[in-house]
Amino acid sequence: MANISVPVTAEQSKIIEKLIKKGLGRNKADVLRKALDFLAEEEAVRTALMAEQEPSLKGDLKKLAKKI
Repeated sequence: MANISVPVTAEQSKIIEKLIKKGLGRNKADVLRKALDFLAEEEAVRTALMAEQEPSLKGDLKKLAKKI
């Protein structure tokens, strides 16, 4: 596992502490890892929703898979 150092604002630090107190993370690193996982999941959902709107992806799934 890699270690990184990230400066945060005083407000962000308060938010992290509140999340720890609520039990949403064991410590600061755990909260930040979960936040990154959440952000990555949200981005994947956003990308999938945008792909559904892509006109070139309409049609037969087997034909679309061949394009890929």
